[in-house]
Amino acid sequence: MSKTAIIIPARYGSSRLEGKPLIEVAGKTIIQWVYEKAQMSKLADMIIVATDDERIFNTVKAFGGNVEMTSTSHKCGSDRIREVVDRHPEIDYIVNLQGDEPLIEPSAIDEVARNVIEDSSADISTLVRVLTSAEDIDNPNLVKCVRDKNGFALYFSRSKIPYERNPVCGEFYGHLGIYGYKREALIKMTTLAQTPLEKTESLEQLRALENGMKIKTSVVNFAPVGIDTADDLEKFKKIISQKL
Repeated sequence: MSKTAIIIPARYGSSRLEGKPLIEVAGKTIIQWVYEKAQMSKLADMIIVATDDERIFNTVKAFGGNVEMTSTSHKCGSDRIREVVDRHPEIDYIVNLQGDEPLIEPSAIDEVARNVIEDSSADISTLVRVLTSAEDIDNPNLVKCVRDKNGFALYFSRSKIPYERNPVCGEFYGHLGIYGYKREALIKMTTLAQTPLEKTESLEQLRALENGMKIKTSVVNFAPVGIDTADDLEKFKKIISQKL
């Protein structure tokens, strides 16, 4: 039977925030916060944390989550997810949910899944949001996306795109780092060699575009709070304390 899986790659090592999946906020680890958001998805049949660290493995087991150990040699989350998918022939659709996005909207997770489940022309799906501030538009750490009339990605860049030769005729879109895959698309992506544009921009999704794969995008109206730094962690703590 065809199943849709949310797979959460999680590793302990991080150059900017060591051990972040296991940092506790309001009595829960970051990985538990993310897992519980995944559980709110209406389209997912399975949720699996994919890790190469026994501490993360044991933590997920302790709060009752589903977790699998993966190789320590993987260079990126996509490869880690591919290892898990290879063990599960029943998985046909995959959502790659980052383990440092504890405030992701469950409806956004479902939107990513829906685009690859329902659109036969979509190999991959992802999300974008409208950018309104010049600081965001010019920030090379915030990836921009240009889309065609049907919502498929034309290009992703760290640069400001499109270039404003004339007054702005449309909107600037920022990319959110969550992906949906058809099974065969994930296998293809993790088999292909890195491409020139991918290496230049350091953006893995450009490998898909350079090889003719179609990435469907949907526009959402929230700005995610990803936890990459100590400052991000403090922002998250503040948001949670206000909610509680």
